[in-house]
Amino acid sequence: MQPNKTIAIAGATGAVGIEILKCLEQRQFPVGELKLLASARSAGRTLPFQGEDVVVEELTPDSFKGVDVALFSAGGGISKEFAPHAVAAGCVVVDNSSAFRMDAGVPLIVPEINPEDANDHNGIIANPNCTTIISLMGLNPMHQVFGGVKKIIASSYQAVSGSGAQGIIELENQVAALASGEPIPKQEVYPRQIAFNVIPHVDVFQDNGYTKEEMKMHYEGRKILHSDILKASVTCVRVPVYRSHAVSITATFKNEPDVETARAAIMKAPGVQVWDDITEEPPLYPTPLDCTNQDDCLVGRIRRDIVLDKALTFWVVGDQVRKGAALNAVQIAELL
Repeated sequence: MQPNKTIAIAGATGAVGIEILKCLEQRQFPVGELKLLASARSAGRTLPFQGEDVVVEELTPDSFKGVDVALFSAGGGISKEFAPHAVAAGCVVVDNSSAFRMDAGVPLIVPEINPEDANDHNGIIANPNCTTIISLMGLNPMHQVFGGVKKIIASSYQAVSGSGAQGIIELENQVAALASGEPIPKQEVYPRQIAFNVIPHVDVFQDNGYTKEEMKMHYEGRKILHSDILKASVTCVRVPVYRSHAVSITATFKNEPDVETARAAIMKAPGVQVWDDITEEPPLYPTPLDCTNQDDCLVGRIRRDIVLDKALTFWVVGDQVRKGAALNAVQIAELL
């Protein structure tokens, strides 16, 4: 890793942008110069980095002169508008939106799984969807030892912070109203009450009845794992949890799987831990709180599926702001 890189963060004042700053500092990324970019209304704010206050600048097409790597986390529309300007200025873009993920010339990277793909880029590298990253961190070690995964049936339990700060505020306001006996405020972020409820609806519905979020694991999983046979049927559910996603997965494999081999493979894999011992008191399995603000994803409840042949069922949790977004982007920058 060469020192003195000029790094830009587009969307620096958002939740993921702020987490990117933390990851750069905690991982001692060799930042020579740092440019924090955001909308005009955020320009002039300061954010702390390595003991200094860095002033946020307005994001413009000319923001990327002299920048080596730009980490984008400002939404797909902003990425489509400004990433080409960054590339034209000689900058490599690591994009956290869905804008370029399925483009043929754009590698889709989880550094613990397919780091070699990052070498073949044309100026843009995409960060996968957070639920896809967390799921594949648990699944990939089994994919490697059991001859490849064929099918995935999964249900996600996605935290409100996946909707941004407004998702957290809506949950807090509804809980406060219910606790005090006041009328629940008008729902603005979610189509139903999220407090003390779960909503089987994340992202927009598609013609096939799945949501866009649910189809991401199917398409992105195939690209990341280089598998043309992988199929994924997913139900994404929003739950009243502040941070960190959980996913229940049943996966079928080419070869006959077994639980102990799966546990051993996960224990050897980087970025993921096994928390799986139901003989303990209380039983050991991970929850979203266990991985919040942590780098690693956690896997538990590994068991042989009793319905499908050559299948295992397991539970994986991960901090979707960190490994599902910011940390993964910084790890991609480290690969560069």
